[in-house]
Parts: sequence; C-alpha cells; structure tokens
Amino acid sequence: MDPVLGFALFIGALLAFLATGTPVAVATGLLGVLGVFAFLPTAALTQLATLAFSQSANFVLVIVPLYVLMGEALAATGIGKDLFVAARIWFRRIPGTLAVGTVFACALFAAVCGSSPVTAATIGSMAVPEMIRHGYHRRLALGVTAAGGTLGILIPPSIPMILYGIITETSIGALFIAGIVPGLMMAVMLSATVMLIAWRHPEAAPKFTGHAGRGDRMVALKGAGPVLLLAFWVLGSIYFGFATPTEAGAVGAAAALAIAAARRSLGLSVMGKVLGATARTTAMFILLIVSGMFASFVLARLGVPQGMATLLAGLDVAPWVIMVLINVTILILGMFMDPMSILVIMVPALYPSVIALGYDPVWFGVMLTINIEIAAITPPVGFNLFVLKSVIPNSDMSDIIRGSLIFIVPLALGIVALIAFPDIVLGLPRLMLR
Repeated sequence: MDPVLGFALFIGALLAFLATGTPVAVATGLLGVLGVFAFLPTAALTQLATLAFSQSANFVLVIVPLYVLMGEALAATGIGKDLFVAARIWFRRIPGTLAVGTVFACALFAAVCGSSPVTAATIGSMAVPEMIRHGYHRRLALGVTAAGGTLGILIPPSIPMILYGIITETSIGALFIAGIVPGLMMAVMLSATVMLIAWRHPEAAPKFTGHAGRGDRMVALKGAGPVLLLAFWVLGSIYFGFATPTEAGAVGAAAALAIAAARRSLGLSVMGKVLGATARTTAMFILLIVSGMFASFVLARLGVPQGMATLLAGLDVAPWVIMVLINVTILILGMFMDPMSILVIMVPALYPSVIALGYDPVWFGVMLTINIEIAAITPPVGFNLFVLKSVIPNSDMSDIIRGSLIFIVPLALGIVALIAFPDIVLGLPRLMLR
C-alpha cells in the first residue's frame, strides 16, 4: 500500500470515528482490530492480544502513577497559592507583575507535576481572580494562565514525555533532563510576551502597588520551599545518577503525600479523590498506549511508517523543510485532538522518518512536547481552555480563547529556535551522559 494513501485512510477513518463521539482510545483500538480483518490474516488477532498484555505489563509503566500521584497530591494541598504569592513578590518590579508571577508559579508547579490541565487548574484558581481584582484585563488574565499551564508538560516530570519514551524506547531520564532548558526558555518567552503587552497596553496590566520587604520575600520563599526541594530531588537525583526516573518518582510521590499531610490537607475524602484521579489517569494512559499499539501494528504490517520514512528521506529538500511540514501537520491536528492522542497516533508513523533524516530522538521528543503544548491552548479542543472555564465559572470562553491566541506566538518561536539550535535541547543530556 502506498504509505501516504495508507496514512491518509487511517486519519480519515479516525476522524470519522471521532465525529460520532467515540473516544480516541476506543477509536484507535477499533481501527487496529478492523485493520487486521481487512488487510491481514485473522491469525494476527492473537498478536494483538500478546501486544496488549506485553504493553500493559511493561515495568516502565510503573512510573506513570507515581508522577500522577505526586502532582495530584500537591494540587490538593493548596500549595499553588504559595507559589503564586512567592512569584508575585519576587517579580513585583517587572511590568505585568501578576501575570509574570503566574507564568513562573506555573513553571514551579510544573517541576513537580506532569500534567498541563492540573497545572492550569491549580494556579489558575487563585491567579485569575487575583489578577482581575487588581485591574488586569480579563483576557490577559485568562490567556496567560492557560499558556502558563502548558509548562506542566514541558518542564519535567512530564506525562507526555513518558508516553513518548515508552512508544519510541527513548530514555525517559534523558527526555526529562532535555526538557529543563527549553521549559525555562518558554517561561521566559511567555513572560516577555506579557511584558510587551504591559508596555503597549498599560491599562491591561496595571502596576503592582503592593510593598514587600526582605522579610516578606523570605516568608514567600519559605512557602514555596517544599516544591523547590521536591523538584530539586526529582530532577537532581536523575541528573546526577543517584536514582532512576522510577525511583525518583516513588520518593517524590511519598514526599508529596508527606507535604500534604504536614499541611493538614490530606483527609480521607481528599485522599480518596487523589487516588481516584491517579487511577483514572493511569488507566486512560494504558488504554491509549494499548489501542495506539493496535493501530501502529497494522500500519507497520502494511509498511506505512517505513514507506513514509523512505519517501521523506528521499525528497530533494533540506531536512528542516520536512521538519517544518511535520510541525505544521501536528499543529493542525492539535486543533481537533487532545495532546496524548496526537502522540499515540503520530509518533509511530513519523518516528522512523525523523530518525532517517538524522534527527536525535530526544530532540524530537521535546519538540513534539512543545507542539502539543500549543494544542492545549488551540481551539476548538484546547484542554487548558476548558479547564479554565471549569475552575473560573463566570469566565467567557471567547475571552479565554482570544486571550490565549497571542501566547501561541512565543511557543511557535520556541519551536523555530529548537530547529535552528538543537543544542538548546541536547546540551544538558550530553553533560549527563559524560
């Protein structure tokens, strides 16, 4: 089968399923099973069963509930408020203080949470009302929080990076370390966008008039201390080789529960919600992997990924042109699909082509993560947009969307920077492997 035609048929069938309201995980799994009946011997069904068992029993998956539990436990503590207060005080002299503080509060929380929606909800629940109370334009307050929440999947730990690592068998530790510099770079670029808006439209972001002395700064830093220490342990232990990502996640999850208990916010009802959310997210993650592997199995047997790799590698254009086309394709899909589904569907098809073009798998994983960051704030299916609508009930969806669109620009410029300067991603992992 022609690789382009095969992939186009797959995407078309998937969109047809999604149009009926079928969940992505179910749709991709059904396409895999139907593909076996349509194109392969029925004996291949036993291979699907073996594939499902081997993937769901993969020890690497232990890492998923650990990092999800860590993020959910901290989200239940209300520690997001301490992060926002600390960022607001420490950045009080910068134009757009509260909005910049929101970005860096999201960055700090992202360092102990692998989820973009959880980051947006945790920080947004107190940051958006606070900004509006101080006279910030509603669109700016909502937009910067939605965009800041995307840092939750770029600054490690990151659930999408774990998924990418499992699908491509890339080192999850290397992916985590590779995400640090681009994550901080994106936080700075989002903050620079806020400062530009505050400079061009002072009425949208009034100057912060609150006073903070040295004692206030120290108290604020102390409130954010547990998150900083936990982030240092998780990332530092991986970077310096003291622990594997799984071991770091286990200690991090235990520490997060201890922090929640110390703050007296871990009652039985809260613990039930935390464990329930962890179980649901982990189950969804495993179902996505298994169903995505079903579809990937059929596509691979039909030679679609291999054919696309040969086709793209043989084009008489520079590799960066092909990479731009891949990025544009993913950005378009991001308008209609959630980030995790994009990874499950696109990575198996595109990964062989990217490797054939000579790109590093760790670099590609980080670049893909930024792509799906944009998907999280791109209408009509941007997850962070709906999360903010739910945690800020009196907000208007049009304000959230219009406020978020400007922040797509710095995220897109970040992708351009990674294509032009891959060492932004690969510098730290190379030091780690020395």
